[in-house]
Amino acid sequence: RRLHLVEEALLAGHGVAAVAAASRIDPWFVDQIAQIAEGVSALAGRRLDDLEARELLEAKRLGLSDARLGVATGETEGAVRDRREALGVRPVFKTVDTCGGEFPAVTPYHYSTYEEEDEVRPAARPRVVILGAGPNRIGQGIEFDYACVHAAFALEDAGFESVMVNSNPETVSTDYDTASRLYFEPLTAEDVLAVCRAERPVGVIVQFGGQTPLRLARTLQEEGFAVLGTSADAIDLAEDRGRFAQILAELQIPAPPHGEARTPAEAGEIAARIGYPVVVRPSYVLGGRAMEIVYEPEDLEAFVATAAAASPDHPVLIDRFLEGAIEVDVDAVCDGNEVFVGAVMEHIEEAGVHSGDSSCAIPPPTLSDGELDEVEDITRRLAHRLGVHGLLNLQLAVKDERVWVLEANPRASRTVPFVSKVIGSSLARIATMVLAGRTIDQLRADGLVPADPRRYRHLPYTSVKAAVLPFDRFPGADTILGPEMRSTGEVMGIDADPGVALAKALVAAGSSVPTSGTVFVSVANRDKRAVVFPAKRLSDLGFRLLATGGTAGVLQRAGIPVERVRKVSEGGTSVVDLIRAGQVDLIVNTPFGRGARSDGYFIRTAAAVAGVPCITTLPGVFAAVRGIEALRGGPTEPRSIQEYPAAAAAAAVPIQVRLDLDDAVVVGHGSER
Repeated sequence: RRLHLVEEALLAGHGVAAVAAASRIDPWFVDQIAQIAEGVSALAGRRLDDLEARELLEAKRLGLSDARLGVATGETEGAVRDRREALGVRPVFKTVDTCGGEFPAVTPYHYSTYEEEDEVRPAARPRVVILGAGPNRIGQGIEFDYACVHAAFALEDAGFESVMVNSNPETVSTDYDTASRLYFEPLTAEDVLAVCRAERPVGVIVQFGGQTPLRLARTLQEEGFAVLGTSADAIDLAEDRGRFAQILAELQIPAPPHGEARTPAEAGEIAARIGYPVVVRPSYVLGGRAMEIVYEPEDLEAFVATAAAASPDHPVLIDRFLEGAIEVDVDAVCDGNEVFVGAVMEHIEEAGVHSGDSSCAIPPPTLSDGELDEVEDITRRLAHRLGVHGLLNLQLAVKDERVWVLEANPRASRTVPFVSKVIGSSLARIATMVLAGRTIDQLRADGLVPADPRRYRHLPYTSVKAAVLPFDRFPGADTILGPEMRSTGEVMGIDADPGVALAKALVAAGSSVPTSGTVFVSVANRDKRAVVFPAKRLSDLGFRLLATGGTAGVLQRAGIPVERVRKVSEGGTSVVDLIRAGQVDLIVNTPFGRGARSDGYFIRTAAAVAGVPCITTLPGVFAAVRGIEALRGGPTEPRSIQEYPAAAAAAAVPIQVRLDLDDAVVVGHGSER
């Protein structure tokens, strides 16, 4: 929006120098925006059919996209593309000079431009285009780049030339030795189609770069390019909440009551029918953008408007929120017949915290074998019914001994790198081989897929994924976690002791919990009974406990030593003053609903400014206590991440095979049988 305001100011007559001074954007860039604004103004109101090749070429050299030309001429992006190509106005690709002009540049880095000579060389092998994730941002980060890199390596091993399309130079996928060819191009229909027309690939992979390339699947198919793996219709089947709900009903798989709304009135009717609290979210977005849990009717209209603005071409989704449920993630690969479940992850936080912000553990610490069997069965049935070919991510919730399906994503998820490192098998590589025509059974015979189909359950170690949160960079931001993703990265802790694994993850995430000092506790009414146990354990470990009135009363009646402190609204020296003075080492503050979140705002923001760890979920409190206990146990012996799955694989060799090997050694030494 800021760049659009700069353009509006320039069109209103403000000079480049004045706009640069007001916006603090370098004058060179402001001048480039001014040139684009002038180009758009010159085309405004013109009919597309009246534009000549020369005019379109000038507009493209200026940097105007087909979509922008469509807005200026009142046509669709597709219509502009058709007109431009009919007139012979097409981009060519140049090679990035990586040698500064001193030597001929042979590195296959390419970029598009509207000139004459094309420098793309013919390929010696069949090519497959991989669409990357584009710029890193919340909800779409480096986790997807991991999948793209492993896909490129797998394609090379399978005999293909890998062609990477990505516009982010700080990723591994754009390194010189990752793919056979690299195009520094935006992940838009116009630019991707231009690459595909230059390369003529046997197929395009859209499922490794997150939501951005997934949106291009249908356009690519309509333009005659094969999308390898899950089809565009199957992708839409999972993304369209109405169609997906019909599939769940057909398969008799439980799902929270839901509805789709295009107006605030429809949203109100749906929320009243399914009951509050509800989750309001837009369609076709990543990272839970504009998603919110709504507890009261008066808050609904504002959140529906925000969600609609985030995805204006699709309806707003409204689901009943399963408060207090355990959320579960599944990453799997389907070859069209067999489904390999990489892992079932159990979130440490309850449902309602975005999966990108939530910590999770493998193996699942509290789910029973029966619940895991049901989760795996649901995964297989949905993969087959949706027509998944490649990766599939499922998000589920377990409540009241029932497994509920929340959503299905027929693409790589941000947990693919985590699962791959935990089980010692790259899911992205397995999926790529499947897209290239191999079966899971063949990959199992080659050793790429574990022989044990439930390996994640039998691991002799625990792995914990934790989120890196940027609250220290945004003073005044509320640190409460919810359905909209806020983390900027993830870390992993791994150890034979679950508590030590959690402690490692917390330390790596920069949220290292104290091993002594003062803990402030203030929890919602629903959590007061459950917080007694971790509070008692913290007291036994020697921590001094502080609490506001309601929580302090519960702890005192349970026989736990605690000191009462004032809320901000009560006047005098409050808990916020103690936090700012450095007298609090750990904060436990669980909100409930919009009101409670507002009440705890000052506590949480003060904690962020002071750098004091603040835990906002009850499961997080239990996890932190285990981490504190592990940290107080002393340092552990460092091991590389590769050693864990290698040791697990060795331990998983059947006893008879190990006996046979032992016998062979004995025989080799000349012993008689």
